[in-house]
Amino acid sequence: MARRQQAEGVQAIALDGVRLVRIYSRKYENIPDAAAHRIVLIAAGGASFGQSPSPTPLSAKAQAQRDAMRERLRTLLDAQGQKQIGVTFTQSTKQPYNFIGTYKNVPIRNAQSYEVVIGVTPDNTIGFRIYPHYNDHYVNIDKARNSLGLAKQMANLSYKNFLYWGADDTGDIMAGYTFTLESGFPEESMIIVLRSIPLLDQYLGQMRPNIDGSSGQ
Repeated sequence: MARRQQAEGVQAIALDGVRLVRIYSRKYENIPDAAAHRIVLIAAGGASFGQSPSPTPLSAKAQAQRDAMRERLRTLLDAQGQKQIGVTFTQSTKQPYNFIGTYKNVPIRNAQSYEVVIGVTPDNTIGFRIYPHYNDHYVNIDKARNSLGLAKQMANLSYKNFLYWGADDTGDIMAGYTFTLESGFPEESMIIVLRSIPLLDQYLGQMRPNIDGSSGQ
């Protein structure tokens, strides 16, 4: 399934008196800071949100740093993608700072596969976004049997777990993690995130009653 191109921004919807705020980015465009993909539940009538400003062009030095980080990321994924989780990553044709792979190996039992998008942002971060593919579709929070229950469940899992859960501008849910690069290239930590991807399937299983009323495995 081809990813859709979407503009950056902020969206808030009301569900049973609770405002679900989603701050999002393009799936194949720039991946924002980790906090920008967290699900936040606030009382209706809370803080207001506006459109994100247009990104500032990078300086020549910053652009060179981003390019260097992309090549280090490419080297890591070429060496560790298959070794750690059996995934071959390829550079996105739509966003050259993103690498994309599909995880569909045993022991996943709830999703058909997990689409893994890893990107180097202009803000000197590397972001992981992992989208479950379930019943031939992405899992969409707006189309879920119990949208509010699913949102609360993702917020609780984000509180408890290493990887957080969120939804993008189209409502498609994903797990994620973001690394800042001020202290260098976090190779070992990124390998740990790769190894954590198979563990996401158990949490999707827990979400299935809210997604479509089925029982997880």
